[in-house]
Amino acid sequence: MSRAEVERTFAALPPVGGRGFAATWWGRAWLKALEDTALDGEQLRRGRKQAREGAVGAVCVRPGRVTGVVRDRDRTPYRSDVLLREFTEAEWDRLLEVVADRSGHIAALLDRDMPPQLAEDAAAVGVELLPGIGDLEPECGCEAWDHCPHTAALCYQLARLLDEDPYLLLLMRGRGERELLDELQVRSAARAAPHLPQAAEDASPPAPEGVPAREAFAAPGPPPLPAPPPAVAAPGRPPAPAGGTDPAEGLDVAALEFLAADAAVRAQRLLAEALSPGHASSPIPAALTVWQDTVRLTAAGPPAPIAARLAAGCGRDRADLTRAVRAWEHGGAAALTVLEEEWVPDAAALARARVQLAAAWEEDEQAPELRAAGNRWTVVGADLQVRYGRDGRWWPYRKERGRWWPAGPAGHDPAAALAMPGADG
Repeated sequence: MSRAEVERTFAALPPVGGRGFAATWWGRAWLKALEDTALDGEQLRRGRKQAREGAVGAVCVRPGRVTGVVRDRDRTPYRSDVLLREFTEAEWDRLLEVVADRSGHIAALLDRDMPPQLAEDAAAVGVELLPGIGDLEPECGCEAWDHCPHTAALCYQLARLLDEDPYLLLLMRGRGERELLDELQVRSAARAAPHLPQAAEDASPPAPEGVPAREAFAAPGPPPLPAPPPAVAAPGRPPAPAGGTDPAEGLDVAALEFLAADAAVRAQRLLAEALSPGHASSPIPAALTVWQDTVRLTAAGPPAPIAARLAAGCGRDRADLTRAVRAWEHGGAAALTVLEEEWVPDAAALARARVQLAAAWEEDEQAPELRAAGNRWTVVGADLQVRYGRDGRWWPYRKERGRWWPAGPAGHDPAAALAMPGADG
């Protein structure tokens, strides 16, 4: 297949409001590679603003390169390119073997989805599907040697296209959609061939392909798979314990009823997750610790006597539990970890954090003065703070009664985190 057959061109996208450019995890990974690579956060901020204002024209995507024309505020056009290394034949062979080995990967790609497990399986055989630090190489008519506002704007615009079609990432790596699917079909057929019955050497000449429909319908086959259960709109209401005798000594009926109701809520949530697209390839979450489960149960709003028992048995003071519950309400176990863990980012993580901070505020916005300590950046002269999580997200905090309290859910933009209603008072 020639390069012309796999080149794809997209018309200019309309201006977009808000701060975000990518909704999918692979679109955010593309932008993370840009933000980790660029040395000047000011160039990223200007590029993001140009992309948001619709300064990027038509975008052409082909193996190893994405090209677009970006106009400055004075309407001067610049041809901008971003280069991404194509996979070698050996890398493609390993990647295609990984995809062909799991029917779920093929099904996801057909649905224009890219489950995280696919990228993890590819990495396990030495193929880094997503770009990393230094992988996005800029070339621009303005002759900047690093990422300039034009190549940054092109990258932000491409993130919007990647959200709609992850095949564009594979195209930049060297294979178009049709070529990729054809190769997967060949490999899948080759895997199925050894399991087909072999004809005897002295068999009669093959009959015409196919069989009469009557015979096909009459032949026994595997039983059909049962239909998945329907989604449940709301948790079920567990039956109230009842009987003609008093409960056994030590049995707290109210606590039992609360736990049954909590189990119904969790069952409804787990069923909804199981019926969602891509669930089969999602990682299994870690089991909760006793402390985490105590916080989770307290956040569910138990009756006062049960909340008191949870508080008395957790080994923490009431204020610690209250802060932990607030964190849980903003982000579950991940938010609780950020509340309780203070760590020092390594050089690479620190550089990524600083680039995000430098690019967080627009040209016409006044960036606050921040004081860093470990993974925590505190606004000088204000009771506001953002904490950098190990997953690269920012969590807002506000000082109340001399202690730092969680103020909202996490995000990838530290400026947006500080602007949350709970963080700005």
